Amino acid sequence: MQQIDAHTMTELEAAVFRRLVKHLRERTDVQNIDLMNLAGFCRNCLSNWLEEAAAERSLTLDRANAREHVYGMPYEDWKERHQKEATPEQKAAFTKAGHRHG
Repeated sequence: MQQIDAHTMTELEAAVFRRLVKHLRERTDVQNIDLMNLAGFCRNCLSNWLEEAAAERSLTLDRANAREHVYGMPYEDWKERHQKEATPEQKAAFTKAGHRHG
């Protein structure tokens, strides 16, 4: 197996992140609560992690800009176009799993 240097691995990881973000932008039918209930993270988590990664490098990336990067549009626009009210079953699964989201 070929050895992959750290720089190339970082580039590969960045490509995977971009592909994940693209996939989630295209799958507007999948609600954030579904992602949380199935995987324990959602689009908001990704944007929070992006914001945190910038801060760790002393860079400023506010929450609104991080979310726009992940959602491909302002968060409020995405919510208006794509977010549905969570069902009682979705809410119960979220609570049962003990997820926190902020």
